[in-house]
Amino acid sequence: MNGFTILLITVVVLLAAYLIYGRYLARTWGIDPKAKTPAYEMSDGVDYVPADTNVVFGHQFASIAGAAAINGPIQASVFGWVPVLLWILLGGVFFGAVQDFAAMYASVKNKGRTIGYIIESYIGRTGKKLFLLFCWLFSILVVAAFVDMVAGTFNGFQTAADGAVSLIPANGSVATTSMLFIVEAVALGFLLRYARLNKWINTAIALVMLVAAIVLGLVFPIYISQGNWTILVFVYVLIASVTPIWALLQPRDYLNSYLLIAMIVAAVVGVLVARPTVYLPSFSGFMVNGQSLFPFLFVTIACGAVSGFHSLVSSGTASKQIKNERSMLPVSFGAMLMESMLAVLALIAVASFTSTSEAASYGYLTPTQIFAGGITNFLSAMGLPQDVVYTLINLSVSAFALTSLDSVARVGRISFQELFQDESVREEDMGPVRRMLTSKYVATILTLVLAYLLSKVGYASIWPLFGSSNQLLSALAFLACAVFLKRTRRKSFMLWVPMFTMVAVTFTALSITIWQLASGIANGTYRWVEGMTVTVDGASVLTAWGAGIQLLFAVLILALGVVVVIQGVRKLLEKQPTPTEAA
Repeated sequence: MNGFTILLITVVVLLAAYLIYGRYLARTWGIDPKAKTPAYEMSDGVDYVPADTNVVFGHQFASIAGAAAINGPIQASVFGWVPVLLWILLGGVFFGAVQDFAAMYASVKNKGRTIGYIIESYIGRTGKKLFLLFCWLFSILVVAAFVDMVAGTFNGFQTAADGAVSLIPANGSVATTSMLFIVEAVALGFLLRYARLNKWINTAIALVMLVAAIVLGLVFPIYISQGNWTILVFVYVLIASVTPIWALLQPRDYLNSYLLIAMIVAAVVGVLVARPTVYLPSFSGFMVNGQSLFPFLFVTIACGAVSGFHSLVSSGTASKQIKNERSMLPVSFGAMLMESMLAVLALIAVASFTSTSEAASYGYLTPTQIFAGGITNFLSAMGLPQDVVYTLINLSVSAFALTSLDSVARVGRISFQELFQDESVREEDMGPVRRMLTSKYVATILTLVLAYLLSKVGYASIWPLFGSSNQLLSALAFLACAVFLKRTRRKSFMLWVPMFTMVAVTFTALSITIWQLASGIANGTYRWVEGMTVTVDGASVLTAWGAGIQLLFAVLILALGVVVVIQGVRKLLEKQPTPTEAA
């Protein structure tokens, strides 16, 4: 099999999906281009800020297209390229894109409120509280995993087996450019808000800023250790999650979206030119390395196929920026299909190596490095300088993770605040404790402190629990949207199969994870030593402390998910629900 053939199949499937299935959903549910969207109706200058379609698309795509879309397919490639490709395409079209569109649609039709508020309105207050608690715990997991990964990408030093320390120029350049992006984003935010320039002039300015940051990053790399970067990234996330959305989040994602899309286009061109041979077996079996195809393929590949985190972005931030309801389809459905394309490119990249040992011989040890290395090999076949290309691909990957970070931190902050908010009680009438818990600063600090502690476990250790929790969140989002559509007299059958499929997948995966963690602690596989990880033969190994924290999260998340699913399914299966006027 040739990588070009896989890419051609992908382009045809995704393009047809948008033109046929996406437009069918929009017609079936109903789009009102004359309706006043929440961005205008609820405008507050912080979260509700109307923006052009291309700006919101940039925010949506940059937020959802985290490094998970790269890591998942590469990790799951042990099962063979056929099951990975099938799940990305079928999952991306009939699961992920439908979920993202449904979540944004339900939010826009409910004053830009989150999935939590939709659950309260159509399922019940208890369901909302449990869902918000679930979202908050999940956000902590995501922040912990992604901060650890971003800090590793920025790490400017590496230690050899003999103890010698050397610099990593590519990482240093990525760090410099990423920091410049933040500064430029603030300047661009004020420009977009107050200068009122034509969107093409804004685009030209953004591209100049992007190129300048890349050039300066290549010339002036920053060398800081991973531990210090962890602290610096947390400080950035703290500031970004409470800053008005127009001042940083919108313009930063707008800038990064050009970089991310350019990377995807370059990767596509590289595959067209290089036409890499696929060395991966088509199918490796239902049981590989002690893991079964079901459910682990479907939780390992989340972003790129379906990801519950996307529903939080669609209903938590992007829905509050939509200017016109017609923008919902390209911003949600379109961005998800673009991410599926990225996932397929990751699959082609890992498939171009004869084995993981060959990839390691180039120094590509992590999934993101394998992706960057594979795409670099494709593009270097065109005569492009390998070192520069590898740095730029790494920069793009880090941009994926960094843009997801402040979005999910903001979602976690909002979820925690909503846990203690009551619309029937005015802010000035709240008691001191409730006023403190609903403060965006207290909510953000508490979320990030817990995420910092969990980040000590390490990105690789958190990933299996993150994947299972992420897909359970997807099942809950499907459930909430299905109930909303039914109660508002809209068709919801297209959500039922994805919903029950993800319930089965995630309940199975979480149960297995809980059993493995509990058994490891009980039989002494994980030892109670100081810290959350120890180093054994040069590898970081989870200790009982780290396993215990993950076990606690897994049990809480599974219990919350079960209760919300039971409540939601009851509402969904009611024969004669209380009539609700369609929004």
